[in-house]
Parts: sequence; structure tokens; C-alpha cells
Amino acid sequence: MFKVLVSDPISDMGIQQLMDAPDVAVDKKTGLSEDELVAIIGEYDALLVRSQTRVTARIMEAAKSLKVVGRAGVGVDNIDLQAATQRGIIVINAPDGNTITTCEHTFAMMMALARHIPQAYAKTVGGTWDRKSFLGVELRNKVLGVLGMGRIGSEVAKRAKAFGMEILGYDPFLTEEKAAKLGIKLASVDEIVRNADFMTVHTPLTPETRHMIGPDQFAVMKKGMRIVNCARGGIIDEQALVQAVNEGIVAGAAFDVFESEPPAPDHPFLSNPKIIVTPHLGASTVEAQENVAIDVSEQVLHILRNEPFQNAVNMPPIPANVMTKLQPYFELGEKLGSFITQLLNGAVEEINISFSGELAEVDTQPLTRYIAKGIFGHHLGADQVNIINSLHLAKERGVNIVTSQSQTAKDFTNLITVSLRAKNETRLVAGTLLTGYGPRIVQIDRFTVDVPPVGHLVLISHNDKPGIIGRIGTLFGSKEVNIATMQVGRQIEGGAAIMVLSVDKGVPKELLSEMLELPDLNKAKEIILS
Repeated sequence: MFKVLVSDPISDMGIQQLMDAPDVAVDKKTGLSEDELVAIIGEYDALLVRSQTRVTARIMEAAKSLKVVGRAGVGVDNIDLQAATQRGIIVINAPDGNTITTCEHTFAMMMALARHIPQAYAKTVGGTWDRKSFLGVELRNKVLGVLGMGRIGSEVAKRAKAFGMEILGYDPFLTEEKAAKLGIKLASVDEIVRNADFMTVHTPLTPETRHMIGPDQFAVMKKGMRIVNCARGGIIDEQALVQAVNEGIVAGAAFDVFESEPPAPDHPFLSNPKIIVTPHLGASTVEAQENVAIDVSEQVLHILRNEPFQNAVNMPPIPANVMTKLQPYFELGEKLGSFITQLLNGAVEEINISFSGELAEVDTQPLTRYIAKGIFGHHLGADQVNIINSLHLAKERGVNIVTSQSQTAKDFTNLITVSLRAKNETRLVAGTLLTGYGPRIVQIDRFTVDVPPVGHLVLISHNDKPGIIGRIGTLFGSKEVNIATMQVGRQIEGGAAIMVLSVDKGVPKELLSEMLELPDLNKAKEIILS
């Protein structure tokens, strides 16, 4: 008989399949302190939580029989994943349970925005019958820009089509073929900003998406745009949005999320009559709360019965002898994935990974997971992508992963080569571990280099001409950006070449723009590796 402890309030309907299982006994004990949990957790095989219980390393150390921790929701920041992995405890979540409810809340906000419903309600119940002040717009025949075409964004697009809207979709992993299947048009952020009548964001919050809609975008935005954000606070620059609303560029906005929650009492959104706000209600429906509990309960049951399961968010078991060989390469693999995905222009269609040298002698799938984590984590967010779901995310987005092995590793004991193919280009990066020096990028496309994959890097494509290094150094110095190291790669004298700079801090956008004005410099790209 398996014993399951439910330590946070979860509805009986959500855990009904566990309660009905003949081989499972369920105890519900909520509001326990860490000491109280430590005292009793040793007798349980599974623990179900929401966000209240903090599952610490101390609790897991006392959990002698614990096989799985289930989080009835998406975020797992209240669970010590490293401690769980070290003790062989599987942690699972329910990433799909709030898809529909967030999608529907987005549409509720869009409709409220189009028809001024909250403002009209407030005035009516306040005793004023005012039909003239609230002239709205129809959704039919309007252009909707969807930034982020994952699960939620795709559901929003599906419903928008039913309203007769034309959909422009942006996603770093959206290809023209997939867009056509969805019945939408693939577009860039700039195209959406310039052409959409409504815009809704459904991306994770990452360094790349933070303030992805800011002053530069509002400066060229189609006048009369209406903006909805039910994803994450910070994707849209709040202060820039308020200014755009006040200047008449944006006709109105509807936000369910804020950069800081709850917002301060003097937050400008709260006093602007053209901005609608709700207190992060995207996942707050009876159905969503039950669905996440049902989903996680089902997977817990599979794990207890040693059946195939989904939605694990920590490391799968790896044989000790394989782990010994692969573990030193995990960081390198993830960095290579993050590096190359920042080089590629266009949606990834195929990932090719080659393992050479001694790595060809072991099962490299765990390392493939780390590489995929680096590729997808850069765009989808490190908190949304892990080594368990990275391959699933690739499959979900129609990205084929091809791996190969070779006993020969050129001049290295081991070599990992990763190439990404998009519609119009293929990029390649290779890396290895150098004894005494650690991870190194040793090839970028056709050029040989020696670059530590860490921090802020600038990749420059240029013609191999005298003076270009000096001009670049002078320009960086004028912007007070210190160059820590420089690597230059070329194949023939006077031909195409690359330069990789390691710098001490982020590179201002204006510096990148000015670099492109230098003679014989073709491209410049900042790459950020944590």
C-alpha cells in the first residue's frame, strides 16, 4: 500500500483518482510546519503540495520512502529541486492545467478593452447613465498580434479566428509551415507592432523578453493599438506604456500581471481610465485548480506504480558509470545550446548534435537534454525548461533532433558539435573541456577559436583588414565598455573573419549600431551566457 500526504488545500475532486486507487492511502494534513513535516514524512511514498508548503532539503532528508513530490500547479520554486535530485526523488508539476483558463481570461480582457466594460459598469452603478462616452470597436476584421505561440498563445489564436480576426504570430520557434497549419501569418515583433490593432503577449519573462515592448516599439506602433498582458509582468515596459497611452498611441491596455506584485498604491495603471487591471487571475478558475490537481495526481499514480510518466522537472536516473563520464560536460552542453540559439535568425527547424571521442562510448541522451535545455531555455525561460521536458518541448514545436557519434574527435579527447538549421541558414558551434581550463568553445561556423562560454560576449563578423581591431577597441573604450579578452578566427589572410570579445558588462544597443557603421565590419551580435 502506497501512502500519499497532501499538505496543502487541494480539492477532493482533484485527487479523487488517488483516493479511489485500491493500492493508495491518502492523508490530508494542511498547515504543517517544517518540523511537523519532518516528523511524519518518513512514512510517505508521495507528497502533494500547492504553493504554501516549502519542501526543503531537511524535509527530503527525513523522507526515507519518498519517491515523488507533486506540485498542483506550474511553478516549483517552493521545492528544493537539487536536494530532490540528489536523493532520487522525482518532482512533477502540471504545466497544461491553466492553458484554457488563461486563454479565456485573455479574451475576457480583450473584450472588456474593446467595449470599455469596466469603465461603463463603474459609471452606471455610480448613478450616471452615459452611453456616449463608451464607443467601442469590434474584433471582427481586426488584426491581432500574438507574441508567443506556445500552448496559451495558440489557443488564443484559435479563438480569435472564430471572432473573424486576422492573426499575426511571433515565436522564436514558429516556422512558416507551422503558422500555415494554425491558419495564421508568421510575423516579426516589428511587423506586429506596426500593423496590429490588438496585441497580446504569451511569452515567458527572460532577459530577452524583458521590455520587449518598450519606447522603441511604441515609437513606431500603429496608432490606436490595444494591448493585453496576461502572461508575465515586465514583458511590456510599464512606464513606456503609460506614456504611450497618454500620448494617444495606445488606445487602451488590459493587464493581469505587473512587474512587481501587488503593485504599489500609486502605480500609474491604477489611476489611468484607459487601463484595465485584474489581480493576476489568469489561472483562477474552479476548473483550472481542479485540472492541475487531476493532472499531477495521475502522474503521481504512474510513478508509484512504476509506469511511464510525464512532466518531471528534475533529473532522471542515470547509471553511476555514465554519470561519471557525462557530468563534466553538462554545463558545456547547455552553454553550447544557449550560444548557438542566440546566433540563429529564424525559427529552429532541426538540431544536429555530434558527440566525438570518448563520449561516443556512452549513452549521451542525458547530455542531449542539457543541450536542448540551453537551446529552448534561452527563449522560453530557464524556469520553464529543464532536462526532463527539453526533448518534449522540441517535439511539441516540431523541431527534429538528430544525434550522431564518432570515435574521432580531431585534436581533442572529446568534442561536442551542435548545429541549428532554420529556413535560410545553418549555424554551428563546437566545444570541449580543456584540462586545467574547463569548458571552451573551439569552433564557430567554419572558424577555429578558443573562447570560455561565460558572461557577456560579442561576436563580430568582419573582413580581415588592418586597423579593424583598433577601431573596435577605440569604439568600446569611448562607451566605457571594457574588453576582457579577444579571440580572432580566420581561414585565409584578408578574407572573412570573426572576432569574439568578452566584455565586463552588457553592451548598449547604440554601441552595436555604431559598430555596424565601421568599414569592413559586417555583423555584430551580443551573446549572454550566465
